Amino acid sequence: MTAPAQVTPPLAKRTQVLGTENAFVVLAEVGALQAQGKDILSFCIGQPDFPTPSNICEAAINAIRGGKHGYTPSAGIALLRQAVARETERTHGFDVRPEDVVIGAGAKPFIGYVIQCVTDYGAGDEVIFPVPGFPIYESQVLSQGAVPVGLELRESRGFRMDAAALEAKITPKTRLVILNTPQNPTGGVLTATDLHEIAEVLRKHPNVWVYADEVYSRLVYDGTFGSIASQPGMKDRTIVTDGVSKAWAMTGWRLGWAVNRTLAPLLTRHVTNTESCASHITQFAALEALDGPQDHAETMRKTFAQRRDFIVRLLNQVPGVRCGNPGGAFYVWPNVTELCAKVGAADSEVLRKRLLHEAGIAVLSDVHFGPRVQEDGQHVRFSYAASKQDIAKGIGRMAEFVKAAG
Repeated sequence: MTAPAQVTPPLAKRTQVLGTENAFVVLAEVGALQAQGKDILSFCIGQPDFPTPSNICEAAINAIRGGKHGYTPSAGIALLRQAVARETERTHGFDVRPEDVVIGAGAKPFIGYVIQCVTDYGAGDEVIFPVPGFPIYESQVLSQGAVPVGLELRESRGFRMDAAALEAKITPKTRLVILNTPQNPTGGVLTATDLHEIAEVLRKHPNVWVYADEVYSRLVYDGTFGSIASQPGMKDRTIVTDGVSKAWAMTGWRLGWAVNRTLAPLLTRHVTNTESCASHITQFAALEALDGPQDHAETMRKTFAQRRDFIVRLLNQVPGVRCGNPGGAFYVWPNVTELCAKVGAADSEVLRKRLLHEAGIAVLSDVHFGPRVQEDGQHVRFSYAASKQDIAKGIGRMAEFVKAAG
């Protein structure tokens, strides 16, 4: 008897359009090359190279020993929600109640949750997001059946969103605007003037929500951090997301939060339907991160600032590279248009592959963060969440690659 043919049922459209985060794709490629014995220096992942501060680790160990390893309320333990409310008031400049706070397994899940809360699948609802920008924004917009509308960030403005350009993108279909400051991948930081002008535009459109991705808020090196939620009339319509991953070197602990009075109950329901709750243990670790000593976090911030100055100086010494000084996060976004021409690379993605395989350094290209802003040329992203020794060695390899190719 002939065996029946194997048939794969069709997949949902939302799955077919779901994108990825190429930092993890390239990281896997780096791992494969290293497993083959290749010497690769990686600057592709946004992950602090510091250990989590010891007091935070001890808090997690004490939580385990104290039996804090069961389910918690989906919105998070009361002590942590209270701490987030206090910290958000202090750092973001607007009043927050603990019940406005929802804890999640990282800040990233809230991107999809919020889009589901404020747009309807297939209704043509539009979401404006920055380009270049965190790739999960567009991925989640498409997956949730909304319409992605990219807003280009220009090098001439330090990759800061322009209020006039934003206003030109808003239509009657616009339901959400995503702001990210300090910004991934460019390190751009919105100024007080930028925030004021953006808020002025948004006040003309009261039906538009704002998603404020502020996970790098504690990593600002020039000036001070400002949140769109602190602008007059913006708090109630802004969802602020933040977390412990970057400032306290806790990427793998997976703990973030969202703050908004109206959406908190709905976001809690999304957590219940997906994660159930964030890790009980990690919540106590995050509590220590927020309320405990801040000397380790401040040391990391100062070290990142020193590394920023170091990598910018070295990159600007490489022929064909032009790199501005980003105001925050731990990324640089050098212009490599002339470098591509010098070494015969068709574009930044070809350059990225050659740097990986010929020079042994891993970076990301601009096309990993949305459509290339053509008038601004070619760019790559370096993460300087790496030691000064590795930075010096990596940029040295880049310079040698240029010399050999020229």
